[in-house]
Amino acid sequence: MAVEYFMYKGVKFSPGSYSEESLNFAENEFQVQDDDVYIVTYPKSGTNWMIEILSLLKTNGDPNWCNNVPIWLRSPWYETVEGQSQIKDVTPPRVLTSHLHYHIFAKSFFTSKAKIIYIMRNPKDILVSLFHFSKMLHLYRDPGSFNEFFEDFLQGNVLYSSWFDHVKGWMQLKTSKNFFYITYEELHQDIRGSVERVCEFLGKELSEAQIDSVVRNASFTAMKENKMSNYSLIPQSFMDQSKGSFMRKGTVGDWKNHFTVAQNEYFEEIYHEKMKDLNMKFFWEQC
Repeated sequence: MAVEYFMYKGVKFSPGSYSEESLNFAENEFQVQDDDVYIVTYPKSGTNWMIEILSLLKTNGDPNWCNNVPIWLRSPWYETVEGQSQIKDVTPPRVLTSHLHYHIFAKSFFTSKAKIIYIMRNPKDILVSLFHFSKMLHLYRDPGSFNEFFEDFLQGNVLYSSWFDHVKGWMQLKTSKNFFYITYEELHQDIRGSVERVCEFLGKELSEAQIDSVVRNASFTAMKENKMSNYSLIPQSFMDQSKGSFMRKGTVGDWKNHFTVAQNEYFEEIYHEKMKDLNMKFFWEQC
């Protein structure tokens, strides 16, 4: 059955996991707690990687919780219908997850002491990852050909709308003491250093051995082998993994295997036009 997205305050959402009611509740009624930590991302930016890291930090590096509780229950998406029913079972301090744009995030956050960890990723790699992911997850409409999806992504004609708007919206908080941003590429290049930076932001002190355990158990290989983290427990009616693997590659630069020279040049042109006013240099621009 074809998926028809609906709009909520300028952003595309998929019926089923989202509704006008769940989004209005998330924005206007949801009560953020001062010790909450929110993982905020545009999809395919390293969301589940950070959930795994924060799950392990919560248990001081002990992987038992990660090995026995599904990842989506450890850190529910607070704007989804399913997530809002799961949050009551999350033990404080809560780690919650969101793909929401800045302008529709929980209003109660902005008067709280809660913290946000925002993960970004090279949008070229996001585009490729989303193209494959859209074939599996039934929240997404069929991506069509790669050329079609390429154009849809650049125009924001996809679930959760524009990557450019998502990043530019959230970067309004980049100087806030309760906001920490990091890139997928930094996590990939130096996972241990990244974990240490996250600990510093959260005021979390771990021993060297505990950090070693976090790094080891949050690796791509460990997560791919962990049925509580690799989404193999998700019903086929929600995600059809016969059409691909949820944890596909976990690499940097896969876009080079998909983009033509012309597509890359076109993407760069659009990218620089849309991002020119942000006045930030991103990690992937230096690679």
